[in-house]
Amino acid sequence: MTLSNTLRQGAKPNSGGPRRETHPAVCVVCGTNTTVPFIPRPNQAVYCPDCFRSQNRQETSAHPVSAEQQARLAAVFPDMTIMPTTRAALAEMEIKDPTPIQIATIPALLAGKDVIGQARTGSGKTLAFAIPIVEGADPSQRGVQALVLVPTRELAMQVAEVVRRLAKRRSLTVTLLYGGRSLIPESRVLRGGAQIVIGTPGRTLDHLRRGGLILKNLKMFVLDEADEMLDQGFQHDVEAILEATPVARQMALFSATLPTWVAKTAHKYLHNPESVAVDSDGTAPPEIEHKIYEIDKSHKIAALRTYLDKRTGPILIFGRTKHGVQKLATQLVDLGYPVDSLQGNLSQNARETVMRGFRSGKVPILVATNVAARGLDVKGIEQVINFDLPDSESHFTHRTGRTGRMGQQGEAITFITWEDGKKWREIERALGRKFPREIWPGSTSQLDRPGFGGGAAPRRNAGGFGPRRNAGGSAPRGNAGGPGAPRSPSSANRGAWQRPGAPRTAPSRQDGNGRAPQR
Repeated sequence: MTLSNTLRQGAKPNSGGPRRETHPAVCVVCGTNTTVPFIPRPNQAVYCPDCFRSQNRQETSAHPVSAEQQARLAAVFPDMTIMPTTRAALAEMEIKDPTPIQIATIPALLAGKDVIGQARTGSGKTLAFAIPIVEGADPSQRGVQALVLVPTRELAMQVAEVVRRLAKRRSLTVTLLYGGRSLIPESRVLRGGAQIVIGTPGRTLDHLRRGGLILKNLKMFVLDEADEMLDQGFQHDVEAILEATPVARQMALFSATLPTWVAKTAHKYLHNPESVAVDSDGTAPPEIEHKIYEIDKSHKIAALRTYLDKRTGPILIFGRTKHGVQKLATQLVDLGYPVDSLQGNLSQNARETVMRGFRSGKVPILVATNVAARGLDVKGIEQVINFDLPDSESHFTHRTGRTGRMGQQGEAITFITWEDGKKWREIERALGRKFPREIWPGSTSQLDRPGFGGGAAPRRNAGGFGPRRNAGGSAPRGNAGGPGAPRSPSSANRGAWQRPGAPRTAPSRQDGNGRAPQR
């Protein structure tokens, strides 16, 4: 029996026969991981069971909520006027109370107003625009009614997962548009009448220019991580997409950081927007404990190992460059740690494999560039470690915001070397706060060294740690653990991580598509 017949007839596999082999795949509509009993061909549209039934029009009516269910759901977002289907979906997601950004923006968006929403990371901004999108869409009308643009593929898949859980109750089709895969399956879903689109700017613009994406009936346009979307890297693509939308469309911008220039630029596209700022003063939320260490460059690996050896949950480590991330992850793998890396040179299949391993806990340590700093929501990240200092206060905020999300406790550790001094002071100045600093044992004060920034004046050690001096002398320079043979750390390239003492195997130099990784 074929997969189509199985799904249409609801037949169960023959338990008495041989077990059918399944193959991993990614649903072309919702982006979720699924399995199919065949090897997917290139450019073949593969669907999860829910999206397959939706594509075959077997779920054309919304899921009704009975009066009895509505009474039970009255405690979900109790002071907000939303649909019973939305309350039911929120209850399934185990969400009962709205966050401040949701309280401030959802009513305004439901009323048809344009909104600029700013709130710290992990505050529930995705639901703040997802609920109005789903409630404002018409299930009987085919074609794109809402478009959400995000800066990265990983964030696109994450947003789609949230929107889809709300949209399913109203039988709305949600689809993803992002690079690294064929355009053909995405075009097929757009022709099928998808009503909500979540995409990255480049791929979305590709479909628009090819005529597959039609925005003449668009009702709502959302820019998530708006500060990055309106930066020079994306601004031209975003403006080209905006030109294809109706003048009367509603628009919303959301981000954790909104510099003044972003607000000025945004007003060109919005109509009398309502601006909302919640927890946006740059101070860290109480759930995040910051630890800032001045450290000699030669001690950074040893300091990192100190935290990795004490870990009790997932840890996210940030590096500055693709090459630096790859090199650091390779070093840690050689030292026996369960590590993977996420950076822009990985193929889409490899990136998805890395994220599956990190989300599942199979690989609890992830080394990443800023591609993981925006919107990445992995439950229970215990620590974020800035092995390399970020380039701006915005990246610092987004990086550290990967921990301490939705009321959970988290810790953010930042290493500062002598070369980072000027940049660190710029970050503190932009955030409008001073972070207490400590000197890593065996290191010397980095920011007070002669010659930095014209010779900074010596400072007191706030917190009563005594005068800053090198206690114990400097450790010998060099890599703790010694250099190892270079090997790609990505699980998509090398398979499972190797424990200390395990026999070495010849590493593969190919990514998930059989290509050698770029350098």
